[in-house]
Amino acid sequence: MGTGESRNPGTTGRIEPNYPKVCGHQGNVLDIKWNPFIENIIASCSEDTSVLIWNLEIGEPVKMIDCHADVILCMSFNSDGSLLATTCKDKKLRVLEPRSGRVLQEASCKNHRVNRVVFLGSTKRLLTTGVSRWNTRQIALWDQEDLSMPLMEEEIDGLSGLLFPFYDADTHMLYLAGKGDGNIRYYEIGSEKPYLSYLMEFRSPAPQKGLVFRFYKLITLKGLIEPISMIVPRRSETYQEDIYPMTPGTEPALTPDEWLSGINRDPILVSLKEGYKKNSKIVFKAPVREKKSVVVNGIDLLENVPPRTENELLRMFFRQQDEIRRMKDELSQKDIQIRQLQLELKNFRNSPKNN
Repeated sequence: MGTGESRNPGTTGRIEPNYPKVCGHQGNVLDIKWNPFIENIIASCSEDTSVLIWNLEIGEPVKMIDCHADVILCMSFNSDGSLLATTCKDKKLRVLEPRSGRVLQEASCKNHRVNRVVFLGSTKRLLTTGVSRWNTRQIALWDQEDLSMPLMEEEIDGLSGLLFPFYDADTHMLYLAGKGDGNIRYYEIGSEKPYLSYLMEFRSPAPQKGLVFRFYKLITLKGLIEPISMIVPRRSETYQEDIYPMTPGTEPALTPDEWLSGINRDPILVSLKEGYKKNSKIVFKAPVREKKSVVVNGIDLLENVPPRTENELLRMFFRQQDEIRRMKDELSQKDIQIRQLQLELKNFRNSPKNN
């Protein structure tokens, strides 16, 4: 397993065979997860049924979790790294405290054989993909504080490829991509029933062997890596704060020692607005003519001509409706800006520089 130096943004291409490694598992490593926004902490799981928590500053494991009875298939950290969810070949879903190794919640998935798991941001929910008793691909939504029953289950299709879930916490969107499929399904995650709303899907004739979020599609038949863009069809050229809200940045919220000591802290958020560049367009302006007015009882008759026909009345009505919609949009944008400022204030308070 390569060391944390490979995380350097300047490192590209194939890694040299003699690149430094850290070793600790007795079997093949099946999954690795970086602790979100905590510097140099990773978790790894293996065929030896153990989970190791690594501090890459010293290059050694600092905790071994051995509560699993079989091969561990997948792991996922929650948004602040205080919880770790695992799926196991023993058909159980577990939520662990990664620093102590204590099992907080456990579910025996008899009707839903779990394969992959992902925390859904700060919603305190988990989503798993797996197979139903009828051998159809299935997803299930869980409350992280009560795994006795899933909040919902939904069958996807009858294909056999493994389903990989990807969640974007900023837009509350879930992406499902199957190994060997040519499509990627999009869903929106809500806080109330039905919790999951299907939006649409990306289709491609070329099957994918795997995906890296955000999205690079591995096409084995052509030996290609294809970047995939998700585009919202909007004509506005202003910054879209509802699509690009405050998002976790590159500054770690805690050091490894702080996290290992039991401290929890929300990620440090940044705004993407500074990187937005508006397209510059040449604007031709008509020459300004001298404005004339005829004022009667304080009303400019040339500016406010009353409608004379039914069609003129309708046109005036529709103009007023457009103006009302425009003002509502402006109010909505102001609300979004207020929420952004509230997040920036919370981010400022959570910053370790102010503690």
